[in-house]
Amino acid sequence: MTHLFTQFAAEEATSPVEALGIDVKLLVFQVIAFALLTWLLSKYVFPVLMKAVDERQKRIDESNAAASEAAKQAAEAETKIAGMLKTARSEASDIVATAKEEAAGLIAKSEEKSKVQAERIVAQAHESIEKDVLAAKKALHNETVELVAQATEKVVGKTITNTVDKQIITESLKEIKD
Repeated sequence: MTHLFTQFAAEEATSPVEALGIDVKLLVFQVIAFALLTWLLSKYVFPVLMKAVDERQKRIDESNAAASEAAKQAAEAETKIAGMLKTARSEASDIVATAKEEAAGLIAKSEEKSKVQAERIVAQAHESIEKDVLAAKKALHNETVELVAQATEKVVGKTITNTVDKQIITESLKEIKD
């Protein structure tokens, strides 16, 4: 390694560049090649790369904006859904309350109908009983008239016609009632 350092110092150089072991012609050629390469890259390659990078950045920005908009729409949709659920629950509650009221009304109507029907049946029973009582009184009255007629026949000893007999009995009953 010492040989490397001493090599440059041992040679006699005419210029400091030569003392460093640099060939000036080669350096100029390399500078020109580098400048040419830089110019070609900046003219043809870098614009294409920058355009691709810009397009990529634009797509990324658009995707971010779309994602932000989608998140905003999702939040709005969630709010709308919550409102709709609240409204639906309220309507369901109203429907249940209405159904309960209608059921209570139907039960009350049914009870009222049953009461009316029961009263009608009781009234018919009373009418039937009254008719039966009247029929029984009439039958009893007729039997009494016949028994009185038979008794009168036996007591008087002669047959009285039915019309005369009924007339006498009716008058007798009226006197008893008064």
